[in-house]
Amino acid sequence: MRVLSGWGRFRLLWVALAVSMTIGFTIQLLGASLQKRLLPVPWAPPPKAEGEGEEGGPPASPPTTLCQPRKHLVFLKTHKTGSSTIVNLLHRFGDARGLRFALPARYQFSYPSPFQARRVKGWHPKGHPFDILCHHMRFRLPEVQKVVHPDSFYFSIVRDPVALAESAFSYYRGVAPAFRRAGTLPTFLASPHRFYQPGERGNHYARNLLWFDFGLDPPASPGSAGIGAALKGLERAFHLVLLTEHMDESLVLLRHALCWTLDDVVAFRHNLRSPESVYTLEPSTAARLRAWNYLDWHLYTHFNRTFWARVEHFGYARMAQETAMLRKRRAELIQRCLQGGGPLEPGHIADERIRPFQFGQAPILGYALRPGLAPEDQEVCRHMVTPELQYKDLLDAKQFPAPLQGNSSQLGAVR
Repeated sequence: MRVLSGWGRFRLLWVALAVSMTIGFTIQLLGASLQKRLLPVPWAPPPKAEGEGEEGGPPASPPTTLCQPRKHLVFLKTHKTGSSTIVNLLHRFGDARGLRFALPARYQFSYPSPFQARRVKGWHPKGHPFDILCHHMRFRLPEVQKVVHPDSFYFSIVRDPVALAESAFSYYRGVAPAFRRAGTLPTFLASPHRFYQPGERGNHYARNLLWFDFGLDPPASPGSAGIGAALKGLERAFHLVLLTEHMDESLVLLRHALCWTLDDVVAFRHNLRSPESVYTLEPSTAARLRAWNYLDWHLYTHFNRTFWARVEHFGYARMAQETAMLRKRRAELIQRCLQGGGPLEPGHIADERIRPFQFGQAPILGYALRPGLAPEDQEVCRHMVTPELQYKDLLDAKQFPAPLQGNSSQLGAVR
């Protein structure tokens, strides 16, 4: 039996160590690459800017160059949550910087079917990813990831299911069979199972609409385990979930998460109903709505908790200062831009380019610009009041310009 010298044993040990390190490093690379493809980058607050105080200290406005504005964004636009307001500021931000939007052929991504990458206008499996995805879809993470950058920031917005369901009844009464059969919200709630048939086209608007928009199916078995697992999955996928009832606080958190300026997140409310059309709910009616939309209630309370945990981390005094700044800036722009000082009935908006699309039972309010605006104010103000559908058409025309008429014949003549 041959005995290895000391040098030989050392050389074998060194080779084994090198091989082990190489294998381990390769596994780490593969694992990191796979995780990067499957899940968004975990949320973390941007680095604090110089001079930015702790709670009670002076807020930094705008964030300094220690963080860079995030330009790769996925916004799950949920229904009846004030999401059109968020889409307006995303449209403005991306439009001003020449970013590429993932756009549907019309105005939604084949909703209520789950999102499919092939439904994005101009998408190709080997093409360049899009910068911003923000129009109505039913969320489906693997398909979304085919369209956007791996480092995209994922966020959405939720609303108390009571207010959401009341709004959905007003807006979708003509397209949801359950609502249409009942006629009135009290009649529907008196015996919802009498009118509601699961799976019937349009009835997704009638129950657990948030849960549906987030791409979730009802749990296979009763109990909280399946609900909790689904919510944990959403928490891993989304970096931030906003609250409709606290829109200003939401915009402050969003601004700092994205390292944007104050003006980037100042917005007028879009897709508002006439106040007269809002149904006043009795406490017993609200309780029945929460029970009927119990999955939405679980989802909402979960993200309500995560939202206020973020506010606590941000600092309550700091939040109060920043929301005051936001409201002051919005008031200045209202005074500067808007005729009448606020939202108007559609009949009072002469310019059809900024008159909101009307759908459902209640008038949708919009804005009219003050006459005589200076050219620089005209552009800023017009973008702030342009409704979602018209703005989407403008972005579409920029990204996919129509070919010049007669262009082909001219090329033929040159040849």
